[in-house]
Amino acid sequence: MASRSIIGAAERTALEAACGEHVTFDAPLAEHTWYRVGGPADALVGAGSTAVLAEVLRICARVDMPWFALGSGTNLLVGDGGMRGVVFHLRGEYGAVHWSDEPGEPFVRAEAGASASLPAFCGQAARLGCMGIASLAGIPGSVGGTLRMNGGTDREFGEFVEEVLVQTPQHPEPHAVSVQYFYRHTNLARDAVVAKVRLRFERGDPQAVRGELKARLQRRNATQPIRYPSAGSVFRNPQGDKAGRLIEAAGCKGWRCGGAEVSALHANFIVNAGDAKAADIATLMARVRRRVHERFGVDLVLEQHLVGVFDE
Repeated sequence: MASRSIIGAAERTALEAACGEHVTFDAPLAEHTWYRVGGPADALVGAGSTAVLAEVLRICARVDMPWFALGSGTNLLVGDGGMRGVVFHLRGEYGAVHWSDEPGEPFVRAEAGASASLPAFCGQAARLGCMGIASLAGIPGSVGGTLRMNGGTDREFGEFVEEVLVQTPQHPEPHAVSVQYFYRHTNLARDAVVAKVRLRFERGDPQAVRGELKARLQRRNATQPIRYPSAGSVFRNPQGDKAGRLIEAAGCKGWRCGGAEVSALHANFIVNAGDAKAADIATLMARVRRRVHERFGVDLVLEQHLVGVFDE
């Protein structure tokens, strides 16, 4: 059961004035997450411009209201009790991508909004011959979310970034920040909403780049579960090993809890096999971590983020 909303009448009025029809109260979040689970947000704001987001951040700061930027809902598990405060769903200008493709230049540059689809971005980049883009093939979600988690395979997203613009409650207008990139995370502040990312790629042969992207997509589709909802890899790979290998060797493939299941195709995926609750998925995560530690002495680190209210 969802917890009681913390948004009062005055805050509702302020949010309605700032967002109009693009704010929804007691909004179910399951339809906005890749797991297709999660309780309601006190307020879900569809922020379509930096001006709207800046104003809502000011409102949140003024009344000390908690908030969360949802992104595209990948790599995320929202509790069955929902999320208190304001949840941002970036749209509009945040989804735009502008390319600078000057003939004869050795590089191709892009300016991408945080909510731009990463798969669509990769397809566009491949057509322009952006070398290295295949390392991001098949990663779901948005440009901003991929930046925050520094997604990738043999090459990571941060390698291509030239500049990052964010918005914060203390500095609501878009401004540049310096970002450090690590394995599956960055040093971006938790209260920073990524607004725009500028990237640079070495120019290569478009046909060769498209071929590599297609081949990697085919491999990922053959080895990862796409039949059921999931949110990507559950755990980070430990140094010198693979989380999926450890989980499979520990005998966890096929484990179920309610409607959640450790994928029989790829052990580092948990899928919603039918009417799963967030509590089912979180329970499976905990059981897998415990079994791997018992068998191999390895403490798996979550790659996914658990947010909101989880029932016991």
